[in-house]
Amino acid sequence: MGLRFYDTKSASIRDFEPLTPGQVRLYYCGATVQGKPHVGHVRSAIVFDILVRWLEYRGFDVLSVRNVTDIDDKILEKSAASYEPDFTPEVDYPAQEPWFVLAYRFEQEFHRAYDALGVRRPSYEPRATGHIPEMHELIQRLIDAGHAYRALDGSADVYFDVRSWNRYGELTRQSADDMQGAADADPRGKKDPRDFALWKAVKESEPLTASWDSPWGRGRPGWHIECSAMATKYLGGHFDIHGGGLDLRFPHHENELAQSCAAGDDFANFWMHNGMVTYEGEKMSKSIGNTISPDEMLSMARAKVVRFFLGQAHYRSMLDYRPTSLEEAGNAVERIETFIDRANAVADKLTDIVLTDEVPEAFGAAMDDDLNVPQALAVLHATVTAGNTALANGDDESALQALGQVQAMVEVLGLTDADTADAAGDDELLGALLDSLLVERAQARENKDWNRADEIRDQLAGVGIQIEDGPDGATWSRKD
Repeated sequence: MGLRFYDTKSASIRDFEPLTPGQVRLYYCGATVQGKPHVGHVRSAIVFDILVRWLEYRGFDVLSVRNVTDIDDKILEKSAASYEPDFTPEVDYPAQEPWFVLAYRFEQEFHRAYDALGVRRPSYEPRATGHIPEMHELIQRLIDAGHAYRALDGSADVYFDVRSWNRYGELTRQSADDMQGAADADPRGKKDPRDFALWKAVKESEPLTASWDSPWGRGRPGWHIECSAMATKYLGGHFDIHGGGLDLRFPHHENELAQSCAAGDDFANFWMHNGMVTYEGEKMSKSIGNTISPDEMLSMARAKVVRFFLGQAHYRSMLDYRPTSLEEAGNAVERIETFIDRANAVADKLTDIVLTDEVPEAFGAAMDDDLNVPQALAVLHATVTAGNTALANGDDESALQALGQVQAMVEVLGLTDADTADAAGDDELLGALLDSLLVERAQARENKDWNRADEIRDQLAGVGIQIEDGPDGATWSRKD
């Protein structure tokens, strides 16, 4: 059995064959950078990171694109609020912050969270504001094809004509007759309340920097047009996989599909959506106080443990967080790490045995079958158990065979990169502690307390840290 994935559009698991042999082109929706990342953002990123890693393990050359929405209503609203005379700045965004500064700052917050959890950067990560000409071109194609129109009130707004496209609703299997226009949508100039904005006319209340000239007047892009324009620019009019969170199926992905196909593109061959994260069975909501952020998780557990928790469920399933979740994930990770450490000690002595870099067949079968991570983890845990049994019985060859397989599985799941992030965090903490000790040692030398100064130097030397005194003060380095 080869690779098989669930396709949201057909509501079925289908055999996966890339459009171009040996190459996979993947687009998945990234962040709207109007605030810090929430746990749903990072779960989605981990899901598609694992997908890319598995495709690469299976020998495919993967071209991945993850967008950044750096202009939208909420970004502008938060920026505008920071200029209000009675505005009280919060930690998350300071007073008098231009919209593009706010967007870039939160973009970096997303990168920090992704990096901490071992989510590799995509091949391209384009920003919406960098692709205005491509959006203009796509909008004009839709107008020329009779599927978009300039607002009836003569403004610069341009709308997609839902009634002109009889396939509208095919992704979510809805009929346009059963749909209603969004309650909060601006109705001005529309033929039909279900029509959605491709181009939004500039408003007097918004800064001029948040708008661009266009053939229809000055304005900015609608939310949906950006992904269609960027996906086709980097991946072509027909590509393999479009992904994102389940909450994006409608209206965002439905509208992407409609406008792209109406413009003449085949667009995505597969649609893959990951499930949401809940809190003890309930939807997370700030209003009822049952939320947890990636930063909070990372303050409670190591990055590898957080990644293990966020990646352990089947990607299409809901992932439920409970107060004991990270502890349980930590115990699972510790069992894996303990085996790896014990087996590596044996491997250091038996240098003539070459470790395998292949995953067990059952692990591969699980991952091939719609990225079934829970089943794959069962294989990982079973291999750890078998490896421990082999160590206990003195069967070093079997133990090292298990070690190679465990390390290959851990790599595919991205836990190795999260481990690197943990190590980087440890180095940062070590640096802070050493700098503090050097300050204390400098003070001791200034007070001519030579015994204390030497004591600090000798203590650090005992753990492999070498101190060198120079004209600009003392520096430290690890001993070779």
